[in-house]
Amino acid sequence: MDRFQIADDVAISRLAYGMWRIAADPDTSPAHVQAKVETCLAQGITTIDQADIYGQYGAEEILGNALATAPGLRERIEIVTKCGIVAPVGRHAGARVTHYDTSAAHILASVEASLRAMRTDRIDLLLIHRPNPLMDPAETGRVLDDLRASGKVRAVGVSNFRPFDVELLADNMHSPLVANQIEISLAALEPFTNGDLAFIQRAGMLPMAWSPLAGGALLAGGRPALIDALRAMAEAKGTEMAALAVAWLLAHPAGIVPVMGTNTMERIAALNEALRIQLDPEDWFILYTAALGHDVP
Repeated sequence: MDRFQIADDVAISRLAYGMWRIAADPDTSPAHVQAKVETCLAQGITTIDQADIYGQYGAEEILGNALATAPGLRERIEIVTKCGIVAPVGRHAGARVTHYDTSAAHILASVEASLRAMRTDRIDLLLIHRPNPLMDPAETGRVLDDLRASGKVRAVGVSNFRPFDVELLADNMHSPLVANQIEISLAALEPFTNGDLAFIQRAGMLPMAWSPLAGGALLAGGRPALIDALRAMAEAKGTEMAALAVAWLLAHPAGIVPVMGTNTMERIAALNEALRIQLDPEDWFILYTAALGHDVP
């Protein structure tokens, strides 16, 4: 499996396994979580995507419990996590409203909490989860630089940032912003036309795609033309529609890294099926125009 180098000492896998829903699995035991990670590793998927807010601020601890009982597992994976969202649940139950906090104090506290929860001494890639209209870019940039210098964070990036948000923060940093995790899928086409993906490419950042299957809605039947196109092409290529939709992202030259989230072991075991599928430009545009609902302009 191809890998992307995002820092001198950090490379991530072509697909990432997302733990957004891990707390919703009836079985969150260390052994079951380890089995999920090992199933990913068997396919060359080494990058695990987390966020402090996942599972109402509990998902990181679920992963940490597995790492604590499986010596050596931490050294075989890269951990991506995010901070900056404060919601009135879990450890922030006293918050009066969901809001964003990109202050130095909050980011430092979040990183320390994530390190404790995941039983690790470093985060491989830390992302600011959402652009904050109250962000002080000098303060946020300085604390991200300091975290990299400390070794607690090996690379930094953002999530859901528009180009102007990226530029504002990057202009106040010495460290590079290496990734932007945004919504991209056959149900979320805007990044291909609104400049987001072009900017990420031009900036030399890695695009990561959250909800590459639109949280399952992509295949739920609400887009008949797209479903028909996916079904016909999947049958022709001897694969599944879900894998084909992910392969469509992988075929883009930007090097999109889909973040795949599922709790079903059978689906986890088949995540790398998308890497087997070859799409030529006409295949890609057949699905693109079916998703658009009309021919390209």
